[in-house]
Amino acid sequence: MSAGAHPPFRHPHQGRLLPVLLALLLLLGGLAAWLWWPASPIAVTATTPSADRATIERGRYLATLGNCQVCHTPRGGVPYAGGRGMATPFGTVYSSNLTPSPAGLGAWSTADFWRALHHGQSRDGRWLYPAFPYNNTTYITRADSDALYAYLRSLPPDATPAPAHQLDWPYSTQAALKVWRTLYFEEGAAPAADSASNAELQRGAYLVRGLGHCSACHAPRNALGANRNMLDLAGGLIPVQNWYAPSLTNPAEAGVQDWTLDAIMALFQSGRAGSAQVTGPMADVVQHSTQHWRPADLRAMALYLKQLPRTGEPRQSVPAATGVRASAVGAKLFEKHCAECHGIEGQGIRGADGRLAYPPLAGNRTVTLDSPANLVQIVLNGGFAPATADHPRPFGMPPFVLTLSDSEVAAILTHLRTQWGHQAAPVTALEVEQLRATATR
Repeated sequence: MSAGAHPPFRHPHQGRLLPVLLALLLLLGGLAAWLWWPASPIAVTATTPSADRATIERGRYLATLGNCQVCHTPRGGVPYAGGRGMATPFGTVYSSNLTPSPAGLGAWSTADFWRALHHGQSRDGRWLYPAFPYNNTTYITRADSDALYAYLRSLPPDATPAPAHQLDWPYSTQAALKVWRTLYFEEGAAPAADSASNAELQRGAYLVRGLGHCSACHAPRNALGANRNMLDLAGGLIPVQNWYAPSLTNPAEAGVQDWTLDAIMALFQSGRAGSAQVTGPMADVVQHSTQHWRPADLRAMALYLKQLPRTGEPRQSVPAATGVRASAVGAKLFEKHCAECHGIEGQGIRGADGRLAYPPLAGNRTVTLDSPANLVQIVLNGGFAPATADHPRPFGMPPFVLTLSDSEVAAILTHLRTQWGHQAAPVTALEVEQLRATATR
């Protein structure tokens, strides 16, 4: 070495950094391979399809319990032919064709159908989008899956293919679905009744958690449209539709812990019970599904809902300040547009049969929900109870979307939420504007 030359500089940690960087690269490469490697169909035990009349009828009833036809039937279209668009924050998902045609279940076996329900995977290995509630259908028993399959195979085939999903990237990728499933999906099994005393309660749990997929609406959702507990019933805003599915564990929202079993059953069978009445998305559930349930299943569901643990804090005891002018404006608008049907004191109006034709607003849980979303939706787009055998021609509320401004809607709702002993927070014109602008019906 010549005089004055120095050895090349070497960082004291350089020798230890290289293995770390190589390990990190290998980890990233493995993660990328896992994300993008196509999935193979999960191995499923095959069963012999049954097509006897009793099995088909059982499958038809199971489809009614699950309200399958509503999502898998395009508006005004062939039942179960699919193609109904379901708007999500990530784009539009179209329901699949469930008729026994080549565009539907024509090539599917009982094993393929069970794989979709239990594992959330199509027959070709593709992961299904969670707009199909496989977090709930994973609890459906294999026997019920096979009966559903038998019923769907008995339907007239329709060759109309479902449109391609219109989802934003990266939500449209199988890699994104793989991550979502890892975080939020857990395969389940329907519990077997271990004694006669709790068999009815377990049937109720099976209906609520599985076939009825109540948490598909009543679970709170994060930015990825999910929850660490996808069977949670604590309530949440239904994305895009902007209806709030109230908590089934909070008696101040939609909890029925203090109701009688008869009242709970009546609500799901007729759409009303006492002063309570269903509307919005729940009206569709009652009209197309629960009014057709057998009494034993209605009772089992009622038992399960009634025993849910209570959550929620007591309401504040002092009404929020609304301002003298706001109160006066809301009171005048209420008298002009609402009092004729709901009563000047919010007491409701009874029909010729003595039952409430127009529900009371005083003491109404929908009025005092923390979220004003449902009130805004009803005032803007109308309120319609389901047509049921017990209540075939219910009275409806007309929409005011073209009649009232955002500030007028806010004034009326603030009046409702701060009168008759209510302690709910006022509604602002900005809240109404945001709900009006982002809602999809």
